[in-house]
Amino acid sequence: MATVPLERGDRLRLILLLAPAVILLVLLIVAPTAMMLRYSFNTYIGGGRDAAGFSLENWAMLFSDPYYYVGLWKTMRIALTATVIAVFIGYPVAYTIAFSAAMLRPFLLLLLVLPFWISFIIRNLAWINILGERGAVNAFLMWAGVIDTPLTLLYTEFSVILGILSFVLPYLILNIYVSIDGIDRNLLHAARTLGCTSWQAFREITLPLSLPGLCSGILLSLVLAAGTYITPALLGGPDDYMFGNIIADTINHELNWPMGAVLSLALTLLLLLLTAIYSRYLGIGSITKGLTR
Repeated sequence: MATVPLERGDRLRLILLLAPAVILLVLLIVAPTAMMLRYSFNTYIGGGRDAAGFSLENWAMLFSDPYYYVGLWKTMRIALTATVIAVFIGYPVAYTIAFSAAMLRPFLLLLLVLPFWISFIIRNLAWINILGERGAVNAFLMWAGVIDTPLTLLYTEFSVILGILSFVLPYLILNIYVSIDGIDRNLLHAARTLGCTSWQAFREITLPLSLPGLCSGILLSLVLAAGTYITPALLGGPDDYMFGNIIADTINHELNWPMGAVLSLALTLLLLLLTAIYSRYLGIGSITKGLTR
């Protein structure tokens, strides 16, 4: 089917409509990324100073130092663990909200977005009072006689995963909910009329049609979890760092801005690779499929 060329006035109107978004994209993403890329080739000379140049020393250190490999591996492992747990918890919640009564649904959605009204740092600090030696969990277990001494729940990888899970779970649920809510209910009624059980209708209709929302939620959760550094800084121990903590320490403590730029670009490229894999097999356009009926 041949495309109709735009007239001059339409092209000008299209350019004017796109201009604000393009300008913001350039100022907030393209320009800072270009500055980081340029900075990554400078040479760190100590004392928070660096010499302009075109050195590959920082990039060579990234690929030769096992410390950074371990940081990337731990980051992706923790992010993937939190995301998998979020899927098993979030899908039933999203399904329940989508198929709940029309009068109850706004209330459930309100409860879902309530965490966004609270500061992310405060939400992380709240886990200290829950998981600490004198926190709510240990106090209840000791009161119930299950344990005699407090469990070590805080400042572990478990507490980091729990903190990240509470962060990404609402995003995942919202993505899945939008996808399920966009499914034509007539398909389910037709399946039941033809003899399908509730489980068969879910397996053959609801689950496949909700996969775009599920996959987009997984992608978003992985990106958010892999990029965080506040949660491991507040809830993790010395060995429970993630790549974001390495970047923060390199810039804030070592004052090594060129190496910090390299590490930031490395994490960005890794997350872009995840997005490219998603786009290759599902397509970025599948993210918006659940928004239409």
